[in-house]
Amino acid sequence: MIRPDTANGNGSVRSNVFVDEEFTARVTVDSRGVVTGWNDGARRLLGYRAPEVVGRSVAELLADAEVAESAARASAEAQRNHRNPSRWHGTVTLLHRSGAPMDVRLLAHLGAPAGGASHAERDDTARDTADDTADDTAGEPAGHATAGNPAGLEWLLVSPLARTAPSAEDDELIEQSFNQSPCNMAIYDTHLRLRCLSDDMEKVLGLSESDVRGLRLPEIVPGRATEDTEREMRLALETGVSRRLAFSHRMVGHDHELAWSVSISPIWDHDDQVRGVIIATHDVTAQHLARQRLLLVNEATVRIGSTLDIARTAQELADVSVPVFADFVTVDLLPPVSEGGEPPPGPMSGRIEMRRAACRSIFDGNPEAVYAVGDMAVYSDYSPAAESLITSRAVLNRVTDPYDPSDNRWEVPARAASVRDFGFHSIISVPLRARGTTLGVANFARHRRPDPFEQEDLLLAEDITARAAVCIDNARRFTHERETALTLQRSLLPRELPENAAAEVAFRYLPADTRAGVGGDWFDVIPLSSSRVALVVGDVVGHGLQASATMGRLRTAVRTLADVDLPPDELLTHLDDLVNHLAAEAASGASVGTAPETPGDVGATCLYAIYDPVSRRCSMARAGHPPPAVVRPDGSVEFLELPAGPPLGLGNLPFESVDVELAEGSMLALYTNGLIESRERGVDETFAMLAEALAQPAAPLADTCNAVFRALLPAHPADDVALLLARTRALDASQVVTWDLSCDPAVVGRARGDVTAQLNDWGLEEAVFTTELVVSELVTNAIRYAQAPIQLRLIHDRTLICEVSDGSNTAPHLRRARVFDEGGRGLLLVAQLTQGWGTRQGAGGKTIWAEQNLPVLGL
Repeated sequence: MIRPDTANGNGSVRSNVFVDEEFTARVTVDSRGVVTGWNDGARRLLGYRAPEVVGRSVAELLADAEVAESAARASAEAQRNHRNPSRWHGTVTLLHRSGAPMDVRLLAHLGAPAGGASHAERDDTARDTADDTADDTAGEPAGHATAGNPAGLEWLLVSPLARTAPSAEDDELIEQSFNQSPCNMAIYDTHLRLRCLSDDMEKVLGLSESDVRGLRLPEIVPGRATEDTEREMRLALETGVSRRLAFSHRMVGHDHELAWSVSISPIWDHDDQVRGVIIATHDVTAQHLARQRLLLVNEATVRIGSTLDIARTAQELADVSVPVFADFVTVDLLPPVSEGGEPPPGPMSGRIEMRRAACRSIFDGNPEAVYAVGDMAVYSDYSPAAESLITSRAVLNRVTDPYDPSDNRWEVPARAASVRDFGFHSIISVPLRARGTTLGVANFARHRRPDPFEQEDLLLAEDITARAAVCIDNARRFTHERETALTLQRSLLPRELPENAAAEVAFRYLPADTRAGVGGDWFDVIPLSSSRVALVVGDVVGHGLQASATMGRLRTAVRTLADVDLPPDELLTHLDDLVNHLAAEAASGASVGTAPETPGDVGATCLYAIYDPVSRRCSMARAGHPPPAVVRPDGSVEFLELPAGPPLGLGNLPFESVDVELAEGSMLALYTNGLIESRERGVDETFAMLAEALAQPAAPLADTCNAVFRALLPAHPADDVALLLARTRALDASQVVTWDLSCDPAVVGRARGDVTAQLNDWGLEEAVFTTELVVSELVTNAIRYAQAPIQLRLIHDRTLICEVSDGSNTAPHLRRARVFDEGGRGLLLVAQLTQGWGTRQGAGGKTIWAEQNLPVLGL
C-alpha cells in the first residue's frame, strides 16, 4: 500500500526510482582471453573506448599477468565442475589508458550472459560500440562488441565511483533498516545498488560486503531468480508496498539447490521518502524438501495402483519417481510374480535373476537401461539390488569408480559401462515387500541431478515403494485369481462343438478385461435323440472363481437334464430349483473356508432351445435372458418376442416355451448381455447394430461372429461375452418314414416287413436283422403295456434311428430278467444291439427311441 502522505497527486511515491547502470564497468572475455565486450562503465573507469580494446587480449589491461592466469585457471576449473555455479573474485591492478595503475575489485562470472543485464542495456552497449567504431576505426569489425561469449567470462569491475565510503546518510539508512528486519539482510538504494550486507548474508553469498558493494543483485548472483527478485525490488520502491516471493537457487559452495523465502520492504526516512529497500531472506530448504516429499508420497498414493495390471502398476511406480525424485528408475520382479504366481519361498542368495517389469529415464528411450522391459535382469550377490533382496532392507550406495577391480557390484560389463558413461553417482535399491513376501526390487538412480541421495531420501524411497508393493501384490493376486478362473472356465466350456445333423454351429467367447474378474457366461451345443440339437446360452451373476464354479455346475445340470429330454420350460424349472439350492448353500456358509453369502449372490439367466430338423421347428424358453435373433434366408433379422421369464434363483415362477418354425438355412443367434450392454449407446441403437452385423445369411458363421464382435464390442469389454450362431438344416422327406399302428399284436409282423422293405430301399440291407429285432421289441411293448395311438418312425441320417410312440406317459425301465422269467429281456436286448436308446415325454404320451451307427453289422 502507498502511504497517503508520500503520494503525489497521481498516487505515485515521491522518489526517483531508476536502475543506474553507469557505475558498473562490464567487460566480457571469451575462452581465449580476448575482449569481446566493453560497456560505457568500463570506458569511464579505464579511459579506453570499445574499438580500442575489443579483439585484444585482456592480459594487456592487467598490470599483473599472474592474476589473469589465476583467474583463468579458476574459471576453467569451475567450468569442469558442473555441480557449482562458476565464479571468481578478487582484487586486480588494471592499467588506465594514461598508463596509471588502478586497484579495483573484480567479480567474474563464467558463461554468464551479460551478468543479468537487461536486453536493452546490452543493445545500447553494442550500439554505442558500433558508433564509436564507425567514428574512430572505420573498417574494423564491429561484431566483437557482443553481449558476451557463453564459453568465456564476464568481468564486473567495481569502480571507485561505486565504492564510496559510507556516509552519515548511509549510517542513518542502515540503522533504520536493521531495526526493521530481524533476519539475514541486504540493503539496496533507490538505484538498486547494494549498500550493505549483514554478516549472515555474506556467509550465504560467500562474498564480503566490500567485494560487491555498488553492484546490482543479478550482477552478484546471476540467474532468473535474482532477476525476478530485482523486479520485485523495483515494484517495492515504486509502490511503497512490501513484496514476498520464494524460489530455489544453487549458491556457490553448495552441492544442491537451496529454497529461499524472500521478503522485500521499502525503507522510509523521517520525511516519509523511500530511501531504498531491504531484502530479508530465510533458508527454507528443509521445509521445502519436506513439502516435496509429502507431495511425492501423495502423488504416489494417487497414481500407483490405478489398475490391477502388474506391469502397469510397476510402470506407475517408475513414472511417479522420475524426474521428481530420481533420474533413472527400474522395477524388477521375480519371474513367478511377473506372471501372477507365488514368489519362491525361502531367503535369496547368490546370483539373482529377475524380470524387468518397468523402466523410466529423464531421457527418451531409456538409454541407460541395460535390460529392456520383459528381459531377464541378472544381479550378482554384491550388487545393491541383490543386497537389498538378501537383507530385506533398502540400500543406499554412492558410486565412486565403476571400474574398480575390487568392486564386484557391476558383474555385467554393460551395466558398469552405463554407470560410467552416464555418470551415476547415487543409487537406492529397495525391496518390494508386501504382506511378508518379497516380490522384487526397485532401483532409483541419479546421474543428472548433482545432489546425491540422503538418508531422508532413503526413507522416502521406502515409503513410496511400500505403497507400490501392496498395489503390485494386489495385481498379482488378481492376476492369479483371473488366470485360475479362466483355466477353470476353459475346462468347463466346450473346446469343440459336436457335429450334428440339425445345424451348423460356431461360437465366440471373450472374457471380461476389467478388475472385476472373469464372469460366468457359458454356452453349449447338446445333441439329442432323433437328430435334434439343444442350444444353450447362460450367464451367472457375478465374477471370479465363484461365478466360474457356479457356471460349471449349471452347465453340468443342463446337460444332465437334456439327456432326460425335457422340454425347455421344464428344464428351466429344474434349473431354477438348482440355483435356489446353491443360493441357500452359499447363504449358510456351508463351503469350508468361505464367508457366508447372501441369497442374492447366486443367480443366473439362461436361454434353452431345441431344434428338430425333421419338423423344422424350434422350441425355446428363456429365464431373464436377452431374446434370440433369427436371420431368415433372405437376410431379414427378427428378434423373437419370447416370454421373458424370471431369472434363475427367484423360485416358484413359471417358464413358458414357444415353438417357432424355421426355414432351412435360417441362422439362430444366442448371446449374453455383455454383447448388448453399452454406456455409449441406447438399447435400440445396439439392437440395430447387431441386426446389421448379423444380416449376412450366406457368410461363414465364423466371419459373422467376428463381424458382430467388431461392431459392438470395445477394445476392453467390461463383461464376459458369449455368442453362439446356428444355421439350421432340414432332413429330406425321403429320409423319414412313419407308420401308424393299431393295438393288434398282429401288426408286429407287418411292421417288421415294412421296415425291411424301407431299409432295402435305403440300401441298408446289413441293418435289416438288427432293426427287425428292435422294432419287434419296441412295438410289442407298446401294444402290451401302453395305449393308442401307436406310431413307428424310421429316420435315416448319419445314424439309423427307430422310434415307437404311444399314448402312455409311463416310462419303461431296464431290468435284468431271472432265469425262468418269460419276459423282461426286450429292452436289455435293444440296449445290447444299438448304440443308444432312451425315452422322451411328449404332449400326448412318450417316445422310445433306439439309435444304430451306420453301417450296421448283424449278429
